[in-house]
Order: sequence, then C-alpha cells, then structure tokens
Amino acid sequence: MRTLPGVESATLNRVPPFSYKVYSSAPLEIDGYQPAPNEQPTSEYNEIAEDYFATIGIPIVSGREFARTDDERSPPVAIINETMAAKYWPGKNPLGQRLKIKDRWMEIVGIAKNANYRTKLEPPGPFFYVPLRQNFGVQNSLLIRTREKGGAITNALAREVHALDPNLAPWPASPLQEQIDEMSYSQRLAVTLVSIFGAMALFLAAIGLYAVMSYSVSQGTRELGLRMALGAGANDLMRLVMSRGLILTTGGIMIGAVAAVMLTRLMGNLLYKVSPRDPLAFGLAFLVMIIVALIACFLPAWRAARIDPVQALRT
Repeated sequence: MRTLPGVESATLNRVPPFSYKVYSSAPLEIDGYQPAPNEQPTSEYNEIAEDYFATIGIPIVSGREFARTDDERSPPVAIINETMAAKYWPGKNPLGQRLKIKDRWMEIVGIAKNANYRTKLEPPGPFFYVPLRQNFGVQNSLLIRTREKGGAITNALAREVHALDPNLAPWPASPLQEQIDEMSYSQRLAVTLVSIFGAMALFLAAIGLYAVMSYSVSQGTRELGLRMALGAGANDLMRLVMSRGLILTTGGIMIGAVAAVMLTRLMGNLLYKVSPRDPLAFGLAFLVMIIVALIACFLPAWRAARIDPVQALRT
C-alpha cells in the first residue's frame, strides 16, 4: 500500500483510534519509581507498526518512532505519551529508562504528544505504545494516509489483497473522521439540543421584552402626550421609550451574565477546545441580546412617536 500512487503513508495497529475496540492494559513496574501505598501503576497501550505516528499525525516530541528493526529479535522497546512521562519521571528525561509489563522490561525510546484515543473530550492520561512486530496479533487494522477518495483506495486495497490471496477480501474502508463523528455523536446531539433551546429562549425573551415595552407605552400614553404637548418631538419620544427598554434589558443581561458564569462550568464536558467562560462567546451573546432588545423596543417606540397628544391627554 505504501508504494501505491496517492498513498502518503500506511501502517498497522491493533486498535484504531476512535473505535469501539478495547486497548490492551496491564499493571506496570517503573524502574526507579516508588509507588504510593495502595497504588498499582497501570496504563493502557496499543500495538502499532512503524510509521504509525506519521500516518495518524501524532508528533514525536523526543526520541524516535518505531522502525522495522524493532522486531522479535531486538530488545523490547516502548514509546510513552507526555502525561505518562510527567507522571512517572517528573523532572527527568524518560528516554533510556525502563518499564515492565507482563514480566518483560522495555526501554523507552520515544515520547509522543498527548492524543485523543476514544473521544475528543477525554482527559489526558498515561498511555504508551509497543511495536507490533514484538507483540504481534492476528486482528490488526490498516491505516492509510492519502489525498485520494475512499473509493479509489478501497479498490486499490482490494487488488493488493486479492494478489496475496484471491479468497480474501478487506473490510470496507471508512475515513477516520467518520469514526470520530460516530464516537462523539452523543456530545454533538447534546450541543445541538442546547443550541435549539438557547435559540428558543432568545425568541421568547424577545417576545417578552416586546410585550413589556408595549404595555409600558400603553400605560404611559398620558405622559407621552403631555411631553408632546410641551414640545417633545417624535425622535425624543423614540429615544425615551428605547432607552427605558435598553435599561431594562441591560439589567437582565447583567443578571444573566453572572448566572451564566456560575453555571457554564457544568457544560465543560460538552465543549472541545473552548473554555466554559470563553470571552468571545459571552461577547457575541451580549451583542445578540442587545440587537434583539433594539428590535423588540423599536415597534413600541415607533408607536409612541405617532401618538396624538390631544387624544392622549383625553384618555
């Protein structure tokens, strides 16, 4: 597959990211690390082939990636992520250190950047990788990085598999983004529902503000008529009515902003790369509320500016 046109890189791994498969897990023994009482160091790991990090797009921040020479004839090696390095080797360089799983010591040859393995919202945790050539299993997934369309790669893959064995056929290929979307479906659904409810709340708030302003104008008809009789113009009345509506709205926005700052932390598990107190989001919400308030106040103010002062004073 690596030699086919349009294929940038290809690799094997036991558990592809954002899948329903279960990663390997085992108790750890860290050379030089003294666990706390009742602490049993453990971590999940994945069996991968060479070019895995280049194919997936996970940078190696220190050390090296696995090579073809990391096979059963070579000393066991491992690559850890940044969280694992900081937890078990604080203030030290983990490269060249050892960890033990299943009665086998492994030398750390690389440190990979933290990544997401199941969902976009999972907290970073210790994770490491071992060479597939030293931990081989029969159920592995083929990962391909390419700019070609999925159909073209699927056909090329089928040809290569049939050339090896005409009785075999590959599983249907699917883009990694589809797996990411599938695994994050519940979060996306929750965010969509929150957005719909938020839009409904904004609509109801605009209707309520319009009703309050209309009622306020109808109750202040005599006042407005008196102001016009004393020389106030239509623009003066519009400014008066709209200023009252904006003062009312500003008070509500301030109360809502305080409540939002206190309550948005509860939505942290639905947000990806966005702070629950994101200033841009709060700024846009404030701007939208002001625009809605202006629209809701305009019609009552427009009606007030056309009041007949003589009829208003008679009512």
